[in-house]
Amino acid sequence: MKSKRLAKYLLCSTAIISLLATPFTQTIVSADPIQSSSSSSSSNSASSSSSSQAPSSSDSSSSTPQSSSSSQTHTLKNSYVVYGSGAQDKQELSQVLAVGNNFKQLTADANAYKQFIDPNGSTTNAAMISSVAVVPTDPGSGIKVNIKKFNGQNTITKVTAQQYAMVAQMAGVTDVTITVSANTPVSGESALTGVYEAIQDDGVQLDSQNTQSANQMLGATNDAINANKDNNAYPGKLMAAVGDTTKAINQQRQNGQDPNKDQIQSMLDHRLMLHGIYGSTKDHEEPIVNALVEFNHSPISSSKDYSSHVADTIKNVKGSSGQIMNDAKQFLNSKDGQQAQQQAQSWFDRIVQWFQGLFN
Repeated sequence: MKSKRLAKYLLCSTAIISLLATPFTQTIVSADPIQSSSSSSSSNSASSSSSSQAPSSSDSSSSTPQSSSSSQTHTLKNSYVVYGSGAQDKQELSQVLAVGNNFKQLTADANAYKQFIDPNGSTTNAAMISSVAVVPTDPGSGIKVNIKKFNGQNTITKVTAQQYAMVAQMAGVTDVTITVSANTPVSGESALTGVYEAIQDDGVQLDSQNTQSANQMLGATNDAINANKDNNAYPGKLMAAVGDTTKAINQQRQNGQDPNKDQIQSMLDHRLMLHGIYGSTKDHEEPIVNALVEFNHSPISSSKDYSSHVADTIKNVKGSSGQIMNDAKQFLNSKDGQQAQQQAQSWFDRIVQWFQGLFN
């Protein structure tokens, strides 16, 4: 009898030592800082602080670029999924977008497009097909974007992840992961409407001049990216150069200067050279320069915290290639992530039952 009990103790001790010496797989599941309570509270605290400093919509609309030195950059307190009003197959889209139970659901329609993107736009509710999931991330993480396939098909056919990231930053969004998809092939140029809708629902009124000038950059960079479509690293380098230029503009505005179009073009040319893409971009830079001039006229160009936030997103885009910039951030909300959590819980339950059985 004693020998049997001794054998159980030895077996139990061996199992405990083995568990302590072996890294468990559950750390993969809980590694996402967004899902942990401490990280969420930290992110929420930062976003709440940012929101409390945000000007009201009337203040934003009445501000001039010269006087708009207050914060124009905001993040989220909550996670959102925003379906285009013309989107179909929403249940499958929710899986593609890695939507969790804690996500707030909104709809982006033609009125939202006119508010945030183009007040003179003639789009319809049925044409609003792109859908997005937006999740707050750690302060200082910048913006990362994932463009997900739908049923194995690339349905966002024109806009790249790097374009979305930098344009959203220029509009006044920061420290989020954005996932974009559509149930049918579309250009994707209206997808950021959903991001701006989420920010607004979260309690912050983005300045429409910021969102409209930022979205001009989306169209302005399309020709250059299409001309260099065989270079997978090009979108990241181009959008990093654009981001660097907006940072330089912001720093000049903070110093009381107002760069003209020629000066802005010189800033851009210098940064295209630094990123090694001046030769492949120079024939397509006129619309980019024009979009940068519009950025210079928008309130965010003189925002006191723009440079630090855009620097975070520049880091994200400049070394990225392809359409997945931050897939791990939403792993726990995905179908695979939820299955992994269930498997990990089942594994721990079996271990507990096994230990209990040793002493019963």
